Amino acid sequence: MLIPILIFDVALVAWSLHLMQEAIEQQEFSLMLAGTLVALAAAAMLVVYFLMGHCLTYLTNIS
Repeated sequence: MLIPILIFDVALVAWSLHLMQEAIEQQEFSLMLAGTLVALAAAAMLVVYFLMGHCLTYLTNIS
């Protein structure tokens, strides 16, 4: 399950970098904001995935 999420995260980061590059070329603040939000979403998805993985491991080891 980790591999598809990592591939999706890499795609999100690549899209974010593309948006930020377009923002610099066009002097557009909204594209820079969109790129930042996409990068934050990719990071948040990885954080939640690892937190849930540790949580589920902990819960299965209790019993």
